[in-house]
Amino acid sequence: MPMSFSSGNFTTGIRSFLVVALLALGSTASARNPLDAVVDRENQEAGITTAAMPVVGDHIFLRRIYVDLIGRIPTEAEVREFAAMPAQTRREQLIDKLLADPRFADRWTMFYADMLRIRSEASGGAALIAYVHNAISTGMPYDQMAQKLISTNGKAGKTPEAGFILGDDADPLAMASITSQVFLGVRIGCAQCHDHPFDVWTRRDFYDMAAFFGRTRRFESQLTRVVFATETEQTSILWPPEGEAEMKDRKALEPRFPFQMIDFSGKPEYVVRMEKVRAAKEAAKPKPTGPTVDDLLEDSSAKVASRASGSFGEELATQEAKKDIRKIDIQAGLYKASDLRSQLARQITDPRNRFFARSFVNRVWKTMVGRGFVEPVDDFRDDNPAAHPAALDYLAEEFVASDYDLRTLVKLVATSDAYQRGHAPQEIEEVTRMELEAALLATPVRRMLAESLYDSIVTAGHLFTPKHSPGRNERTITEVVRTPKAKPGETGKPVAQLLAGNNKPAMMAPGMAGMSGPKVMQADGSYALEDAIELDFGKLLAEQDEPEVEVEAMAVMSKEELEAQRMAMERMNRGGGGMEYDEKIVKRVVDENPVFTTSLRMQSPAPDGHFLRVFGQPNRSDLGDLRDDSASMRQALMMLNGRLTHEAARVGDLEPIYGLLRGKDQNLDAAIKLAYLEILTRRPSADELAESREMITGAPTVEEGMADLRWVLINCNEFRFLP
Repeated sequence: MPMSFSSGNFTTGIRSFLVVALLALGSTASARNPLDAVVDRENQEAGITTAAMPVVGDHIFLRRIYVDLIGRIPTEAEVREFAAMPAQTRREQLIDKLLADPRFADRWTMFYADMLRIRSEASGGAALIAYVHNAISTGMPYDQMAQKLISTNGKAGKTPEAGFILGDDADPLAMASITSQVFLGVRIGCAQCHDHPFDVWTRRDFYDMAAFFGRTRRFESQLTRVVFATETEQTSILWPPEGEAEMKDRKALEPRFPFQMIDFSGKPEYVVRMEKVRAAKEAAKPKPTGPTVDDLLEDSSAKVASRASGSFGEELATQEAKKDIRKIDIQAGLYKASDLRSQLARQITDPRNRFFARSFVNRVWKTMVGRGFVEPVDDFRDDNPAAHPAALDYLAEEFVASDYDLRTLVKLVATSDAYQRGHAPQEIEEVTRMELEAALLATPVRRMLAESLYDSIVTAGHLFTPKHSPGRNERTITEVVRTPKAKPGETGKPVAQLLAGNNKPAMMAPGMAGMSGPKVMQADGSYALEDAIELDFGKLLAEQDEPEVEVEAMAVMSKEELEAQRMAMERMNRGGGGMEYDEKIVKRVVDENPVFTTSLRMQSPAPDGHFLRVFGQPNRSDLGDLRDDSASMRQALMMLNGRLTHEAARVGDLEPIYGLLRGKDQNLDAAIKLAYLEILTRRPSADELAESREMITGAPTVEEGMADLRWVLINCNEFRFLP
């Protein structure tokens, strides 16, 4: 029976819930995932008889699944909601709930951003990450997304998919390596300069692949600075490669897909299922109710005839018609579609190409379980076989059968015993632990992703919304303000006037691109290294209005010409003449009631030195740049001294825990239990309860004591690592 938690009986409710509900949340039985039978069979065939670690209890599963699916720990209310679900179905019910949560798209956009190496500051990068987010939100099949990313030309603002090829300047050699490694998990780039030393790929294979991109070019409008990708008539990929033959002997190379397709004697059952799913989706689409293309053309002809016979005159009608035709011709000339890359996209995503689905499934498995079937995840080759090939094939076929649906794949993984198992005991030998994890009989210990750690601290500290009443946290900050030097006979603006309307400290990390304003030193002498630019995905996709084509049709310059022009301008401007500034140190009082945004909507990657980068977010500039999960002194210092941890630990009078520390309903033990529940998703032991009580009562105030306790809990390994 669901438990009652009315606000009037909060103390009794929270005590009852912690003692009864959490203790009752053991592991619950459910229908067995077919994947587990495949894993069991492979282990038996390999002669593995070691007993598996048991499936974790419900409260551990709850924390793990929240972090993996939506990128943060559960709140106290969400723990209560889970406890109220039927015991036999609560896990699957929760998975379905999280798959439908808007944060699912936020969290898995970061997965794609890592895989696709999306960089917000690159050409078209911000629009591309918004496009991927929208694709996840709307359930776009992965094969369709991949086809669009590989084949699309155009301007990033108008066609965000073009940001994938623009991100690497449409370099054919780079794109051959990137496309193979990202979508197929094959490092064919090692064959760019010589035959692959450890795999079957030859240098000719690499150049055959690069030829698909040989006619694609990146251009930038000389006047509007709009960057776009288009096709040219000639290819830049010649064979033999440069330096291997005289120029007159080098010939244009025709593209060839070097990856072998499976020869289907009959259509596999999983492909038949995929086609049925796709057909059902098409049938469910609403029928168009507006005018057809023929109707629009007929209406257009009628308008031209009307204008020709009316007051506008035939000349104006002809001019408008020519203008429309010219727009079509110019736009088609600027943003030519790539037939070669469209052909490549179809071959890459063809169900007969097993690399495509297996590579993606392997990445998802690594993200959720902590260990890929193939390691590294982007290095599929004959002498690096999958640890459980049958399990990998099963997941890949189910992924294809679902019409390449990410949510179906994630649910299939999340409902498996392999995902829900506990870690190997700490006291066992390292070799034994590795054997258990390799056999999928235990799950590896995983630290939260940088974004999940950030958002979990924000969640635990109630920092997504204000938690202090206005005026309760006024403090004096010191900042350096740059003001233009006054010209002779003029007076500069007073500092107070420059600061007017700015009631909070500027949040800027050193080197943060795109941010403006003073760099603020906090009252404690630290800088805010947890803040960054927030991206508005909806706005990025909405800003796709095409500028006047006449302007677009003006001269364009290659990147080399643009760089030469930039250097020339720098030489012209060198020597000064710029505005001079005075720097003044000022103090002012601010009401510090910080609200932190989700890290999943920040510019990506974050600037150097940012919390996310310190905790392993890759810069995505280099191919194969994977997340770094190693520990460092900078991480420890940021957790111990960082502003985010400090603000999360502080107790706000608008938080539920405040009523348990002050007022008529104060109950110190209940407050401690609530702190453990909100931060560690569990109740404290008797010893932990006693130690926490001693810490709080020994502080100058209960608020300071509770802040100390919360700071300790946020800094413990149990918080950062998934149970």
